[in-house]
Amino acid sequence: MLIQASAGFGMLYRLDLTKAAMELLSALIERQEPGGEVNASQAELAARVGLSRNSANTAMGLLESRNLVLRPKDRKYRTYYLHPYIASYASQDELEDAIEDAAERIEAGDLPEIAAPVYETAPPKRPPHGLKAVRAAG
Repeated sequence: MLIQASAGFGMLYRLDLTKAAMELLSALIERQEPGGEVNASQAELAARVGLSRNSANTAMGLLESRNLVLRPKDRKYRTYYLHPYIASYASQDELEDAIEDAAERIEAGDLPEIAAPVYETAPPKRPPHGLKAVRAAG
């Protein structure tokens, strides 16, 4: 049984993720090894949650831009890493060591922080669909 780090989950609501990005993140979390490594293609992850190739590509781009998903510098095919603040670990000690190491790496500039979008003004609300109830004829 893996122990999930929860440091990053408390701010997920602030990350302005799409439904597709949340679904893809769930698939990544489900497939991860201890420490957050995920060995699966984007197509496999997309199929797991029912996303098209384009939707999965856009969602993965969003997850990467928020630093929830990190790619190795050599961009190895089929390898993703979850940010240490949301990855799972084999033991409580491993989790504590990873979080401490991540904080030090962030401070040193070797690891990006999870990035919430910053808006000068709030993003516009979606307009209502304009559907109206009508009475049945009769």
